[in-house]
Amino acid sequence: MSFRNSVIIVASPRPRVGKTLLSRLLIDFYLQQDRPVAGFDLNSGEGTLAGFLPEQAIASEIGDIKGQMALFDRLIADDGITKIIDLGHESFEAFFSLAHRIDFAREARRRSIAPAVLFMLTPDHTSVEAYRGLRRRLPQATLAPVHNEILGSAQHRDKYELMGSGESVVRLAILAPVFRKYVDKPPFSFARSRIAETPGASHDANAELQRWLRRVYLEFRELDLRILLADLQSSIRLQS
Repeated sequence: MSFRNSVIIVASPRPRVGKTLLSRLLIDFYLQQDRPVAGFDLNSGEGTLAGFLPEQAIASEIGDIKGQMALFDRLIADDGITKIIDLGHESFEAFFSLAHRIDFAREARRRSIAPAVLFMLTPDHTSVEAYRGLRRRLPQATLAPVHNEILGSAQHRDKYELMGSGESVVRLAILAPVFRKYVDKPPFSFARSRIAETPGASHDANAELQRWLRRVYLEFRELDLRILLADLQSSIRLQS
């Protein structure tokens, strides 16, 4: 478990790669650990983070100065709350350009907040270049590549250089198609769901979903430790 609250940005310049699902799972992961968490929805259209988790996530805008100030003031507030940002592909460049301009990652660390970016891996040139650009623009942030297994094999991972010998890819396991009709209909919380009680669901459906969640949450626990290690290493460098 991380000793400091974090800001975790789930990002990709490509649409429909699993960013919102990953953001939902992260929020529910922290909820099940009884840790304060808040979501920020920078998406448009249907099936957004705020729609699935209206009690934990709010829609945010960065199209004007007022929206930018409101969002980043919340993100760097030392309030003990872990923040999850579901960054829509339309807002990718604007968000990270602004984060670079205001040196967001450095300011977050100065306030004892650990910044991290979970980047969804895809083989296209746009995504590969965007990943490399984030390494240059946000050197103070933990950059964690994510392989969504529903997108197929990860043969393209050699295009994404890891940042150190201890780095690894976060794996988002495939959710069985039978569950999609339940979990893709907002509002829905994995932390509070009881699919077995839904009319038409099989008796052991909830047990199967919990097995999948345990696989996903194991990846999140390892990620949490990675963010903590990066945070400690950054603190040591600042003190030396």
